[in-house]
Parts: sequence; C-alpha cells; structure tokens
Amino acid sequence: MALSEHYYDPLFTRPCKPRMADLTPLDELLTILPQVGCVEWIGVRPTRGGPMEELERVRVEPGTGLEGDRFNGGVRSKRQVTLIQKEHLDAIGSLLHRESVAPEILRRNIVVSGINLLALKDKTFRIGEALLEYSGPCHPCSKMERALGPGGYNAMRGHGGITARVLEPGEIRLGDKVGT
Repeated sequence: MALSEHYYDPLFTRPCKPRMADLTPLDELLTILPQVGCVEWIGVRPTRGGPMEELERVRVEPGTGLEGDRFNGGVRSKRQVTLIQKEHLDAIGSLLHRESVAPEILRRNIVVSGINLLALKDKTFRIGEALLEYSGPCHPCSKMERALGPGGYNAMRGHGGITARVLEPGEIRLGDKVGT
C-alpha cells in the first residue's frame, strides 16, 4: 500500500490503513484488483539510443532499476522501471494499421499481460521477488514517431504504460506473477 493511502491515527501518531467505511464508493472500487498479471517480456537499454537487449530474467535494485539498463537516476527517481501491457502492443499496432508492435521498439523494460497497469496507481505491487511502487504514467517520447513511422507518437498516447520505483530488490523472470 502506498503511503498516500495511509492516514495518521490522532491518538497513536502512526500510519493506519483507512477503514472501508471511510471510503467513498468510487474509492472502494479502486481498491479492488483481483487480477494477477504475468511477465511476458523483459528488456534493458545498455546504452543511450542503442538497441534493447532481451532477457529471460533480471535483478532490480532500489535507486538503480534493472541491472544492465542505462538508467542512472536515484532512489527517488520515478523511472527506475518502465512497464507496458501486452494488450496495448496490439492496440498500438491496430492504430498504425499493423497486427502488433514488437516490445523492443517501444523501449519499455517489462511487458505484462492480464492486468490493467493503470489500476496500480497509488499502489505497491510485486513482480517476482521485487516490490515496486507505481510512480506515474509512461508517456511516449518523440522517438516513437521515428521508430513507428508517421502517427506513431499519437498511436501510443494513452497506451505508453507506467513507470515504477523499486522498493525491495529481487529477481524478475519471464512468467512471474504481477499483482498487489
């Protein structure tokens, strides 16, 4: 659970989880996420602008993200890991009048299926051994127009995936479960 989902108990000054009775009907719906996703593809970008390297497993660490990836932010960086839904690869392809788009073209680290990544907003979630925290949407960059052709940037709008911070280190493998 993300810290923003806690409140402080006035008597004990410790973080407490909100009671379901304190939630609005919409807030209550947003807490329900029974779906469990699956890791379908893993890739790292060893160099800036260089090709993606496809992996069967990778270690992730707080502050450094995926081992072997060019990411060099810090512990507070929002882009330690980037994720996209496999289902969105087909949607982007359809908008470009193709069957699908290969994950390495989109330059995201992890492709998952079976779970709506936007439903992870304000949540922590586990992938394999690692614990991650949703940190924001992963909007497309101008490179997508060049990589996907005319209209590529707009085809990705709303389908770019999410970014996450690593809270607990661990290994992530193809086929690992993704869930809260």
